[in-house]
Amino acid sequence: QLQASGGGLVQAGGSLRLSCAASGRTFSTYVVAWFRQAPGKEREFVTVVSRSGGSTFVADSVKGRFTISRDNAKNMVYLQMNSLKPEDTAVYYCAADRENQILAKRNREGIHKYELWGQGTQVTVSS
Repeated sequence: QLQASGGGLVQAGGSLRLSCAASGRTFSTYVVAWFRQAPGKEREFVTVVSRSGGSTFVADSVKGRFTISRDNAKNMVYLQMNSLKPEDTAVYYCAADRENQILAKRNREGIHKYELWGQGTQVTVSS
């Protein structure tokens, strides 16, 4: 199971760090991604990290502001969000998969490519 946490209310320009905790699994065998869903919009890809943590991919909308990292010893993945904007307001979900080959964009950004999903954590950025 995945448990996302760390969301909250922050002013524009501020920072938040989200956490995704995994239990009962060998987390290092999973790629882990963050998606987000704003009200009335489809869920969209934000970023993904490889099993080792050596490779990451980031959506253009958050490039240079958001950073994903992982600590396999602790079964944790983090999303550091800086320079937050009101348009970053959404529910953020972590997702994981053992088989996904994230070199291909359609794989890493495909919602249906991930077998495990956390419950989501709300991020609200005020202007």
